[in-house]
Amino acid sequence: MRLTHVVRAGVAVVAAATAALAFPAVASAHVTVNPNTAVQGGYAKVTFRVPNERDDASTVKLEIAIPTDKAIASVSLKPVQGWTAVAEKSKLATPIKSHDGEITEAVSKITWTADPASAIKPGTFQEFDVSLGPLPEADQIVFKALQTYSGGEVVRWIDEPSAGAEAEHPAPVLKLTKKTDATTAAATATAGPTAQASDGGGDGAAVGLGVAGLVLGLAGLVVGLLAYRRAGATPPAA
Repeated sequence: MRLTHVVRAGVAVVAAATAALAFPAVASAHVTVNPNTAVQGGYAKVTFRVPNERDDASTVKLEIAIPTDKAIASVSLKPVQGWTAVAEKSKLATPIKSHDGEITEAVSKITWTADPASAIKPGTFQEFDVSLGPLPEADQIVFKALQTYSGGEVVRWIDEPSAGAEAEHPAPVLKLTKKTDATTAAATATAGPTAQASDGGGDGAAVGLGVAGLVLGLAGLVVGLLAYRRAGATPPAA
């Protein structure tokens, strides 16, 4: 009976560790923007991270829509080797003011297209850097994204966040904090690169914890079996 209990406990621990190991890959497999917070009125460098979710196709194009109802005057793209980037502009219903005068049009869409050898292969991801500013006085910016695969499939990451619901295809969201909050502004300015590095290693850390849990579960099972055998082998006291 004791042996059965030990085995069942070991199996439960191993199952829990395996679930923890598998979960991060499911939760993170969508287009994201990193860091996911910035300060209103400031400038920020953001990175759109694009994982490939397919086993039989490569990602060949990414399209990011930039809202113009709260237009961003300056949008600059960092070149990505093997990819061609095109920024499209649209006329603004309400012009915005900048240091260079009044702006009547702004970037509304960015399209990255891969060379055949540079597509995002199965099991890999790519990152696309964009400099934005000044950021609008809004709570957030929702960047709707389209991910195109080599087979012609288009995945629409356009679901906007809603309270109490988890979107099936969530759009990347950049949260904006008020610039009057000096603490938040300072933290954002100093933690930008760190936030990206931390996010990039998040999946790896979660996987490492899952593996550690699996190893500890197996070790506990072995120790329990050895203890049981020793207890059975010990002769009764005279």
